[in-house]
Amino acid sequence: MAKTGVKRVVIEVPENLRIPPGELEERLRIELALRLYEKGIASLGQARKITGLSKWGFLELLAREGIPLHYGEKELREDLQVIRRFMEI
Repeated sequence: MAKTGVKRVVIEVPENLRIPPGELEERLRIELALRLYEKGIASLGQARKITGLSKWGFLELLAREGIPLHYGEKELREDLQVIRRFMEI
């Protein structure tokens, strides 16, 4: 049964890819997540969920792949709001 808000996609890939069969699904998930994040199609959280990695694990993966974080003024403002709320406590 599919999870709410999740869509399952089935794709066909050539049998002779140089990826061990036991690693195929994980590798495809990682590659898909990296490219979707890199192109701005998926958020950090969405891409992380595709891979099944923790937030920190996905951040490390981005660093290893040389993919910069998407962090702009909007994210900075949100982070500053969180910091201000913690300072009020």
